[in-house]
Formats: sequence, structure tokens, C-alpha cells
Amino acid sequence: MSQTPTFRQELRDFFCFLRAPKLNPRLAGQDLGHAWHTDWTNGLGVKRIMQWALLLWLVNLTVFGPLAANVATSTGTQHRLDLSNIPWKQAVLWAPVIEELVFRYVLRRPSQFLWLLPVSIWCMFSGPEVLSVSLVAAMILLLYVRPVYGAGHKSLFSAIGLGKAWPKQWYKTYARYFGWAFYGSTLLFAALHLYNFTFEQISFWMLPLLILPQFMTGLVLGWLRIRRGIGASIVLHAVFNAGPVLVIMAIVRLLPEGQY
Repeated sequence: MSQTPTFRQELRDFFCFLRAPKLNPRLAGQDLGHAWHTDWTNGLGVKRIMQWALLLWLVNLTVFGPLAANVATSTGTQHRLDLSNIPWKQAVLWAPVIEELVFRYVLRRPSQFLWLLPVSIWCMFSGPEVLSVSLVAAMILLLYVRPVYGAGHKSLFSAIGLGKAWPKQWYKTYARYFGWAFYGSTLLFAALHLYNFTFEQISFWMLPLLILPQFMTGLVLGWLRIRRGIGASIVLHAVFNAGPVLVIMAIVRLLPEGQY
């Protein structure tokens, strides 16, 4: 097995990927046995997760975050977040799973576009209710157990796009224009976070500046989904969200009420 790349090598691969996004190859040092299983289990070690999370926190805190904050201040844009009532379960547990399923899962498995995407989008806008959480859990279980039970239930799995891959010509066309899918999904992921703001008066062209931190984060998560797998991008997404949530909760706890 190839040696696991260093963080510097991964960072170099990330920037090369941004110049010309491609579906292959995976990063070195991975178990490429059952692709359906390893897509969820080829994660990162704790050290590598924290390295990527720290880099994203640093870049967003020092570059994109201040720029977005200045735009919001100058245009009278307000954030919807109630600092005294942080929905930490939704931010750390629900959002990473459902947003990765909606915006990044089908990037590598486009044959499941027609069934997985509509269901996951419905769950995302429904929020973490009993039905939507149950549907997401069922989808993940179905995607994970397919290699074990696919042979015995071929007709069922084929009916929902799990039984066989796209026709070769379709897949070649998708691979040729994959960069559009990658950047398009990243832009949609960032645009979703415009819902976090209330606007008074802002020019249309300034809206992208408000979501630069989410766009940057989406680029890393998308690269990680392609190079490592969906499990890795979900974990990094959760860790990345947990950092600001913990900081805000600590500030709210330390400061007297009404001073935040």
C-alpha cells in the first residue's frame, strides 16, 4: 500500500485539484476494497482532521470572515443566529450529514442523482424532525449495506440506482464536465447559507461576499469527498462547525446577559 501523504502533500493536491477538478485518482494510502464501504470508512486520523479544521478556521477568521463581516456591517445585514440559543445539535450533528448528502455525495456517485437527491433535499428543508432523521438514517444504511445484500436483492437495488453504474458513455461525459458539477455544488452549498441573514439594503453583486467563508469551506469538503470519501467530509464538516459553536457558547456563558 502506498504511504499516506503528509498534510503538505494533501494541501498541494488540493490546489492542483482546484485548477482542474477530476474524479480520479483517490489519495494514496487508502483501503480501496469495497468502494461502497470505504466511501464511508476511509476517514482521516484525528491529527489530520484537526490540521484541516485549524487551517479552515484560520483562513476564515483572518481573511474571509472579516471581509464578510465588513460587507454585512456596511449594508445593515443582520445574522439570524440567536447567540443565547445556539442550535448546536443541528449545527454539529444534523447539518454535516444532510448537507454532505445533498451537495457532495452524488459528485462521485452520479447514478443515484434521481432518487437520493430529491429525498435528501426534502429532509434538509424539513429539518431534524423524526421523519426526516429516519429517512436519512435509512438512506445511509441502504448505501452502506448495498455491497452485502446487493446480490440477493438485485432488482430492488437496480430500481433505485444502486444495482449498476451509469452507461459508460454517460459517465465519460460527466467526468469531462465534472469541474462544473464540483464548482456548481460548492456555490449552491455556500448560497444556502444566505438564509442565515436578514437583508435591509444590499446590492446583488455583494451577496457572494457574505458567503465566502462557506464557499472556501465547501471547496475543501468537496475535494475531501472526492479524494477520501463521504465519511471523511462529514467528519471534517462536523468538527469545523463545532469550533465556532463552542466559542460562541463559551462567550455567552462567560459574559453577563445582554452584553453579547
